[in-house]
Amino acid sequence: MKKSILISAAILALAGCQSGDPQLGKSSVDKVLKAMTLEEKVHFVIGMGMAGSDGNSAVVGATEDIVPGAAGTTYPIPRLGIPSIVLADGPAGLRINPTRENDPNTYYCTHFPIGTLLSSTWNQELVESVGEAMGQEVHEYGADVYLAPALNIHRHPLNGRNFEYYSEDPVVAGKTAAAYVRGVQKNDVGTSVKHFAYNNQETNRTGNNAIISPRAQREIYLKGFEITVKEADPWTIMSSYNKINGTYTSQSKDLLTTVLRDEWGFKGLVMTDWYGGDNGAEQIAAGNDMLQPGTALQYQQIMDALKDGSLTEAQLDVCVKRCLELVKRSPKVKGYAYSNKPDLKAHATVTRQSALEGMVLLENNGVLPLKDVKNVAVFGCTSFDFIAGGTGSGNVNRAYTVSLLDGLKNAGFKVDESNKETYLKHIEKEKAAFQASLDPNDALAPFYPVPRPSELVPSPKEMAALVKNNDIAIITFGRNSGEFFDRSAADFELSKSERTLLTAVTAAFHTAGKKVVVVLNVGGVIETHSWSWMPDAVLLAWQAGQEGGNSVTDILTGVESPSGKLPMTFPMNLMDAASSLNFPIDATKDVYFTNRREDVGQKDVDQTDYAEGIYVGYRWFDKYNISVSYPFGYGLSYTSFEYSEPTVKNDGKTVTATVTVKNVGEVAGKEAVQLYVSAPESKLDKPAKELKAYGKTKKLAPGESQTLTLTFPTSELASFDEEASAWKVDAGTYQFLFGASSRDIRCTAEADAAASEVPAHRVLLKQ
Repeated sequence: MKKSILISAAILALAGCQSGDPQLGKSSVDKVLKAMTLEEKVHFVIGMGMAGSDGNSAVVGATEDIVPGAAGTTYPIPRLGIPSIVLADGPAGLRINPTRENDPNTYYCTHFPIGTLLSSTWNQELVESVGEAMGQEVHEYGADVYLAPALNIHRHPLNGRNFEYYSEDPVVAGKTAAAYVRGVQKNDVGTSVKHFAYNNQETNRTGNNAIISPRAQREIYLKGFEITVKEADPWTIMSSYNKINGTYTSQSKDLLTTVLRDEWGFKGLVMTDWYGGDNGAEQIAAGNDMLQPGTALQYQQIMDALKDGSLTEAQLDVCVKRCLELVKRSPKVKGYAYSNKPDLKAHATVTRQSALEGMVLLENNGVLPLKDVKNVAVFGCTSFDFIAGGTGSGNVNRAYTVSLLDGLKNAGFKVDESNKETYLKHIEKEKAAFQASLDPNDALAPFYPVPRPSELVPSPKEMAALVKNNDIAIITFGRNSGEFFDRSAADFELSKSERTLLTAVTAAFHTAGKKVVVVLNVGGVIETHSWSWMPDAVLLAWQAGQEGGNSVTDILTGVESPSGKLPMTFPMNLMDAASSLNFPIDATKDVYFTNRREDVGQKDVDQTDYAEGIYVGYRWFDKYNISVSYPFGYGLSYTSFEYSEPTVKNDGKTVTATVTVKNVGEVAGKEAVQLYVSAPESKLDKPAKELKAYGKTKKLAPGESQTLTLTFPTSELASFDEEASAWKVDAGTYQFLFGASSRDIRCTAEADAAASEVPAHRVLLKQ
């Protein structure tokens, strides 16, 4: 079949040369569009299919002919000079195959830190630099569009894909994603911002119906995408699998045309997520320009709709033109001769350094940075088998992962390896048992997150020797994250074996007057309240990419002072989160990634009611003064900062806030400053405070000061009034709160705002 397509393409190409057909890249897009047959147009808006797929399965795909391991390709029309362009997965690094048939070379990519770590930096300039390194690999490996970043809201701690996403707050999510897009696209390749929108759980993600009020959509779930579109101009947007208020997002004209294009001014292309939606003609009519990876059924649906008049050729032409414009700006049309040799050595340095700013110091009882420590005992399976990132399309085929054990050794510590072989054999045994339990016919099996191994607790004799021979203990607890699977409630807690290990190690080392540090190598929130008081320090390292062990060691030793801050709240208990009442906490395995299955009959599987409205994350906890383990924006440092001299001015168009930050500690460090706003009383119910802007200082030496200027449009003071279907700024005096976290406000200022109202289309309504 593939050979016949290629032969036909060659014949068409020859015919084109003979007849003088317009050529994309030389002729105008309009001329090329006019020269296309109807059949070519329909083929062109549908991808080339997926190797090893029947068109209905949920396999993460490959395009073997151009860039093996890439997710998809577009349809070529050689007679018009239209090549296939390559779409490749992210967002923690390019996902392609490392080996190729009859090719002795390897094609590894850099595994950069996960999205949650990047957002924890609160440093847009740094994120942009990471994006630029990623984009260089995309460009040099021959891909044209990078299927990243992902910026859906952290609605609930157990969402399996939170590791790819950024925050519970849309400003952090949007600003981080915008920086990422700008960085990648500096390389003359495109991004595909995903998943648009409301993809906040993996359970039954292709069939789940998200029931969300217009206000919550506008203020929480769409705002980050709006920021990214307006500040970074991504080449493409990827629609999500789920429904919104009864309609698949890829088939919602309200979402893809009215909001995205008419209101926000997006000029690029919209593509489906792989096999998203259930009607190709409805997707084209809605403004979903490209259907990936492409099926014969979609072709037939579009042709049938054209014949019966439910879809017009003019509607199809709009999508075809956007696809042509995307292909025209690609490296393929420009004839870029990619090298297959990106600068992996330089990018390893980028990933190691960038991870430092996103690690969050949660606790420190004077033990960090490490001093007068030579001999180190490490515990926990993840100390030996560090987790670089999540699974599924977010995985990266990398050359190596630096473990914590090796990171410590690289820094010159003498690490006690008396338990190493025991740990490695135990880890391998449990991994093998898991693999043996999988159904070999299950297409998703390669992408299942491997359950964390049970922890090994040393015997009293072994523990005594480890205490005697070492100056300090470091315990690493890990959590896998992955596409297709939401985490379980049990995964949120420390397991029985983890608690036993923590208790045994802290008791033994503390009795000997020695310290214990816990490192959390996780992709999302876990419970900390019940145990964080036990060790002497807790470092949230996230999943830091392939250089993870080196990056963690750099923080532990004080190469850099930690400056990461939480982009989400750590609740004391899982059920404290408002969304826990409407999230599939106990969903069964057979409803993960169902193919439009709507007969499951489980709460929050067929349909999820976002009953908490706008009260997501800190907005919920702060409004009702609920105690938390760690608040949004929290993070310790090895130094201290003082805030002073705040000012706020509002000229009616822009709010300009300044604050002076001084390092009053003893070591150099950076500080992330958060600007919250508290609105005057209104007929609309409003959060106690909302983040509107943030910034990060340079590295300040002890005694050094810096004045930060934070700006945002005055219109961002507005709330969405559903009754009027308008964004409304209430007249009155607004409080501006400069904080080190949502619950650590250092200084305040006031400014007045006049009333204003900006109408919006009345769309995206509940059923």
